[in-house]
Amino acid sequence: MINRTNLYSIFCVIFSLFFIQKTYSQEEIKRSTIETFNRSYGVEVRGKNTFSIAAGTVVTNGDYADALYEVYMHIGYKRFLGPYANINIGYNKYNVAFKDVLNEGFMSFDANLEIVPFPKNIFSPFIFAGGGLNASNYFEETDSKIQGGAGFEILVSPLVGIKLFAEYNMTFTDELDGRIYGISDDAFWRAAFGLNIYFGRRGRKRNIKRNEPTVINSNPIIHSKN
Repeated sequence: MINRTNLYSIFCVIFSLFFIQKTYSQEEIKRSTIETFNRSYGVEVRGKNTFSIAAGTVVTNGDYADALYEVYMHIGYKRFLGPYANINIGYNKYNVAFKDVLNEGFMSFDANLEIVPFPKNIFSPFIFAGGGLNASNYFEETDSKIQGGAGFEILVSPLVGIKLFAEYNMTFTDELDGRIYGISDDAFWRAAFGLNIYFGRRGRKRNIKRNEPTVINSNPIIHSKN
């Protein structure tokens, strides 16, 4: 079970995500549009593909008291389907730990659908949900799971974004911690700080030759005098 200290820490992480989003200046958001970034750097931002890395902490909600925070690592790839949505896959490494009882390594392979509601802002929240495969080290045990979470991202350059997120993972087993107790399956929280590295253009721009006819050239506003 998660004690009161752990619940308070989880609440603080989630509250921080929404507090930072709300307190971020609305005027700054309006100024910091994708178009502004494009003009400043001369390249497209938030490309079609994303390489993602993150590090943080994990805490388990299992059948023992005194769950411990352990290190959590993530690496993944995102493919945008359009400006507002992407499908992403990721590999995650973490430990399940309880004081004086258990400390074992696990990994998960996750697939999520992610929604980015404000893709034209330098600052944007995001939400995601999906499913995955959870496995102990050396795949001695494997179980399916579902997960969902939320976070925010701030672009610090045209191709790099800093992100903070938290997610809840529900497994379809009560043996994640090696003990069967109660009627609920085991679950765990993960929170992390990381980077999104973008690459690949969303669309291709075709260069127009100097003498090539265009709508503007063919229909000028000011006609030459005869």
